[in-house]
Amino acid sequence: MTTSTASFRVSASGPRAALASPALVLALISAAAFALSGSFAKSLFDVGWSPGAAVAARIGGAAVVLFIPVVITLVRRWAKVKGSLGRIAIYGVVPIALCQLFYFNAVQHLSVGVALLLEYLSPVLLVGWAWIITRRRPRLLTIVGAVSAMAGLVLVLDLAGSQKVSVEGVLWGLAAAVCSAVYFVMSARTGDDVPPILMAGGGMAVGAAMILGLGVVGILPMAFTFNNPVFAGTEVNWLVPVLGLVLITTVFAYIMGIISTRGLGSKVASFVALFEVLFAVIWAWILLGELPRAIQLLGGLAIMAGVVLVRLDELRGSPRRGRSYAVDLDAEAGELPAESLPAEAPQP
Repeated sequence: MTTSTASFRVSASGPRAALASPALVLALISAAAFALSGSFAKSLFDVGWSPGAAVAARIGGAAVVLFIPVVITLVRRWAKVKGSLGRIAIYGVVPIALCQLFYFNAVQHLSVGVALLLEYLSPVLLVGWAWIITRRRPRLLTIVGAVSAMAGLVLVLDLAGSQKVSVEGVLWGLAAAVCSAVYFVMSARTGDDVPPILMAGGGMAVGAAMILGLGVVGILPMAFTFNNPVFAGTEVNWLVPVLGLVLITTVFAYIMGIISTRGLGSKVASFVALFEVLFAVIWAWILLGELPRAIQLLGGLAIMAGVVLVRLDELRGSPRRGRSYAVDLDAEAGELPAESLPAEAPQP
């Protein structure tokens, strides 16, 4: 990219620019790929796999697939990336390993729907965090978009009926939301020299080591079988869902997610990621025969409306209004070089 991300994101304006962004398309593709993990993992659970074993296979397999590209990248760009190894390790521990571990702990105490809703509070956390560190209230369009997206998420999860409530489960779910927010902030850094494949592959290696370590000491139960599961209504070899988890929902999804988040910024990318829940419903419909309800489809429309509103607010900056709220967040988080920001930044 020859121009700064700040320039791209502030100068572009209008609905057409907001909806035609290549980064936005990649973010949707990443969300669709992430969403397949539920369908792949469920087929393994049905034949005796534990969640911990599925996570270990997913992250560990991805680390193996990316091992050679990561080594080559390290050798070729060692001088530029050696200072970022600590951040790559944190990326593997927090957004990758701990996020999944906290989510599974939440599921042990709450319904899956409530646990997922808590994890996907990360966009709200990012907006609130930016409000605190920049001391600038989000514009009305962002607030309306956030409310619409979160309301849509509730509808997609279809939380009708009695739900189990557990303080411990809620705390685990909120911890997963914090880890998810860290994923978007760390992935959105555009000014560093860490290639997406190194960020993803290195993070997977660290995350896999942590998950396997937790399994060895008995904190995370590990159970797996070589029985053939049923996937998409057909009995398949157990390697089919495992390779799907590794190649599609991890290697491909994380790399696309990092690339798209660097183009969109942490806030917008976190809202687009809410589509993962809708895509998960659609994949379950196609692959598992679980027909979505009309209320879930309505929720998908509400999420889409919220994402569009946040994206429009992100790109509607003008000389009169100065730099956008999200640019301030990215600058505070170190995602943008200081020289890329406008000289004047009047308050909205």
